[in-house]
Order: sequence, then structure tokens, then C-alpha cells
Amino acid sequence: MTKQPVIHVGVDGSWRDTGALEWALQESLIRKAPLRAIHVIDEKLRYAPYWEPKVVDDAAIDLVEEVQQKMKERDPAVDHSTEVVLGPPATTLAELAAGSVMLVVGRRGMSTVKRLLVGSTSEAVANLATVPVIVVPDGWTPSGHAGPVVVGLDDSGESEAAVEFAAEAAIERGIALRMVHVWDLPPIYSWESMEVEGALDSWSRTAELHFEAVARQWRQKYPDLAIEVDVRRGHAVDGLIAAAEAGDAQLLVIGGRHHSKVISVLLGSVARGVLQHATCPVAVIRLTKDDA
Repeated sequence: MTKQPVIHVGVDGSWRDTGALEWALQESLIRKAPLRAIHVIDEKLRYAPYWEPKVVDDAAIDLVEEVQQKMKERDPAVDHSTEVVLGPPATTLAELAAGSVMLVVGRRGMSTVKRLLVGSTSEAVANLATVPVIVVPDGWTPSGHAGPVVVGLDDSGESEAAVEFAAEAAIERGIALRMVHVWDLPPIYSWESMEVEGALDSWSRTAELHFEAVARQWRQKYPDLAIEVDVRRGHAVDGLIAAAEAGDAQLLVIGGRHHSKVISVLLGSVARGVLQHATCPVAVIRLTKDDA
């Protein structure tokens, strides 16, 4: 018997504000997959004074009971579950989520209740996890957002896993997929020299033609999916965030990368910047072994 896929979501005392549980509940409905809400108590902060031996435990139990009730109210027919575990937060979440559909976390790392943590940071979780990680900003709600799924493309040729995830997310939601590439000049050039030489338009056109060709390949694979291409120049972080905001994106997908053929996700400055400043949920998709 095939085991049903599960979506993991990290929860802490700020779960009502981060939007991670709300996003995970929506994804659960779309994918018809149960949620497993994990609350991690940092082992370094576990030991309370002897006169407060149960403060952390009681708070954790209350938290997961509230989360369980929330999930049951949203969809009583689905077998959602909760768990309290002890350990290094980011590492523990990443290990527990291994082999699942995805791991959803809030961007805020520290709970408003001291001693309770989702994880060290959402960036640490994204670095460690072997499954797609969705980082949801504070206050995000699924309703009221009608834009596309946006996926960032670079020149590495290693965006296939990210595009695949983004395409599936767009199809599941019945919305368009927008491929965004933001290019800038190499350090050896200046904008003035490019303008004088008349090469700026040529450079831009070359990028547009390249990514239109990339889009055609994906249109062949998903003929019923509307795929748009947005090529713009400027700083990659600013460009990706601006494209997502302008389109009221429901999800912004970016890829992880490998280093020296070691199969692990290593967030570069662009990924970190997007995670820190995006106003919509961000999916970080690591490379698979075959991609490397």
C-alpha cells in the first residue's frame, strides 16, 4: 500500500501571525494531502528553573492542541496531526520533513513566547532541507491574491527543478506561470559604455530570445499551461520581488544550487535577499542528484 504524501509545517507561538499554517492548509486542500504540524523546542532552551518545571511543556501542549483544533475545523475529514519534539530547531524540522511533499515555515524565527522556537531561521531550514521549503511572510493570507506563480530563472541552466515545481503549482491552482529573468552587466562593463556602443538593446534582446526558447520547451511539456516570460534588467533581488509584487504573485519559486558537486542547497545572496524581503510566499527548490 502506497503511503499517503504528507505536508510538514513548522509552528510556534506566533503561528497565528506568520501565515505558514494558513498557507499549508490551503496547499493541503489543493493536493489532498494531510498536514503534520511540528513544534520544535530548542534543546538549549529546554531547562527552566526548578520552580517552573512545566512552563515550557504546558505551553507546547497548549500550542499544538490549538493548532490541531484549527486544522480540524478547516477540514475535519483529513487526518491532520501535530507533534512536539526536542532538538536543534532547523535541523530537526529538516530531518522530520525528509521524504515528504514539502516543508512550510514562517519567515519569523522567534516566537513571541520566550523559549519557543520554530527554528533558528527560515534560511537555515531552507539550507538544510532536502524537500521544497516554503517560507511564508507574516500576515500572509491565501485569499485576495489572483496573480500567477512566478519562477526566477538564471543563466546557470540549473533551474529545471524550480520550474517543474512552479509549473505543477500553477496547474494545481489553475493559474499562469510567469518565468522571470533579471540580468545585469558584468562588473567589467558600465551602463555608460554599453549605451555608447549601442549594445544595451542587443544584450537585452539576446536574453529575451534565450528565455523565450526556454519557455517554448516548457510549453511543449505543459501545453495547457499559460506560460509568460518577463525579462528585465537590474538587480536580481529587486527585480524578482518587483515582478512578484507587480503581478500579485501567489508564489515565488527560486532554485537552490550545489557547490563543487556536493549535493546540498546553498543559498546565494539572491536567494537570501528574496527570502528576507519578498511579500509573498517563497518556495526554495533544491537540486536533485540527477540535476547535478
